[in-house]
Formats: sequence, structure tokens, C-alpha cells
Amino acid sequence: MEKLLFNTLEERYTHLNKYLKNKFGERTLKICIDGGFTCPNRDGTVGNNGCIFCSEKGSGDLINYNKSISKQITDYFLSYRSKRANKFIVYFQNFTNTYDTVQNLKAKYDSALIDDRIVGLEVATRPDCINEDIVKLLKSYTDKYYVCVELGLQTSNDVIGDLINRCYDNSKFSNAVELLNKYNIDVVAHIMVGLPNENFDDVKNTVDFLNSHNIQGLKIHSTYVIENTVLADMYYNGDYEPISLDYYLDTLKYIITHISSDIVIHRISGDAPKDLLIAPEWNLHKKWVLNGFDKILKEEDLWQGKFT
Repeated sequence: MEKLLFNTLEERYTHLNKYLKNKFGERTLKICIDGGFTCPNRDGTVGNNGCIFCSEKGSGDLINYNKSISKQITDYFLSYRSKRANKFIVYFQNFTNTYDTVQNLKAKYDSALIDDRIVGLEVATRPDCINEDIVKLLKSYTDKYYVCVELGLQTSNDVIGDLINRCYDNSKFSNAVELLNKYNIDVVAHIMVGLPNENFDDVKNTVDFLNSHNIQGLKIHSTYVIENTVLADMYYNGDYEPISLDYYLDTLKYIITHISSDIVIHRISGDAPKDLLIAPEWNLHKKWVLNGFDKILKEEDLWQGKFT
């Protein structure tokens, strides 16, 4: 039934926007928040330099705030952006947003949930920064809010994980997913295509690994090089070559057609900061990815989960 549905509809995979509209009855948008967190891969707990692709701002390079969390929320609702929808999900994006005491985490989350139009709380974090006390805290919000946790996996190849200085292995991801499943909190996995030394088999293995877990969402990014990162040094030294757009579209085709049809696809293209991007240039043209991928799916009559 799922395969027939995707085969006959315009949308050939489960888009996040449509999922949220169905869930909340109308368009629902995310508010990206800088919670003032750091990362155990930066403060010396497990490492000092972060992942090789990660900039000084973490994954939230497009956030440019030096404001309190409540002020970020208040300013958002005073801006034109808040007029585009009536319901919103607060998204703690930068760095590791469960990396603190439970008391401090609660204070930070509470300081964002200050407007009746907010219907959800989404938290991006590392799998090794999930424990039962933190999950219980997140669970405490589910009576009023939709709660989901984004876990950075990037790849199921632990050798590449070491190369990118991830500083955790796949077992940490599995343990975190199991714990979040226990409390019925949605899990969004984050993977990257085009990491150093990665080949197509690594992509296939990562998809198989994800399908073996009970996850509810998937976020897919290409690997891009931005200034002031270890990956930038590798690029300039000739030790890393970014993937082509054609290769990325080929891998997207495999991922979408082999990932479970029950999983919501949160995104298929990352937004690199224009002022920091070094390579590849095609990353600046998001429509090349979106339109090119839609064209492939239609021409080849493909849909999410077709080959699962």
C-alpha cells in the first residue's frame, strides 16, 4: 500500500513540511535557536577540535545571535518570519543541545517555550550525550509539545567516524535510539554523503544500519568545505576532494529508494553559509539538488522504500 501511494502521488517521498501539516493541521515552521551550548568534542571531554567539517559555530552557521534564548524567541515573533505560519517548533541547533546538567537543560528549554504558538521542541545532539535522566526530562514536555531528538550519525563506518573525529562509535547511536524509543520520543538521524574516504558501499551500509533501528526521521546532507575547519586544510592540501552533484544525486536515489517508507525525510540538502563556503560550488544552488532529484524520481518511476 505504501509503495502504491508513493508511486501514484506527486510527492515520491515523505516530505517534512507535509508531515507537519498533517500532524498539526496547518503549516508548521521551525525556529532555529542558539542555546549557548558547547560540545564534548571541543571542551576536552572526548576531544578538542570538533568534527573535521564543523565550524566555530557548530552546525548553526546561519544563526547569528548573541542573545538570550527568550530574546531570540521574542525577536522571531516580532519579525516578518512569524507571519508565515501560526504554529512553530523550537529547534535547538548549534553544537550539542543535551550537553549540560538536567537542571540547566530544563531552564534553557523552558526559556524557549514562551509563546502559545509553539507546538514542538526539537533538540540536536550527539548520541553519546543522551542518558536516561535527559530522556526523562524530554519526555516531561510531551504532554504539551511534540518532542523529537536529532542524532548525528553521519556514517555507520566507524573507521570513517574516527577519521572525521566523531569521537563515538555506532554503539552509542544504537544505545541512544533504544533509550529514546523506550520513552516514545521521535528520533531523527543525521547522515552525510561525501565524507573523506567514503565509497558507495559505505552509503549502502549506512542505509542498512538505519533500517535496523526504529527511527522516525532522516536528515541527509552533502559534505561541504567551509573556512576554518580541518576539512578545509585537507582540501587545500589535496587530501580531500568534494563529491560532484551527479554523484550526490545518485546516492540520494539509492538512499531514498532503500530507506523505510515510514521514515520522514527532513531534508535532502544542507545549506552552507555563503560567506564561509569553499567547495563544492554547487552546494549554493539548492534548487539544483531539489529539482534534479525530483526529475530523477519521476523519470525513473522511483519512490521512497521502493526497494526495501
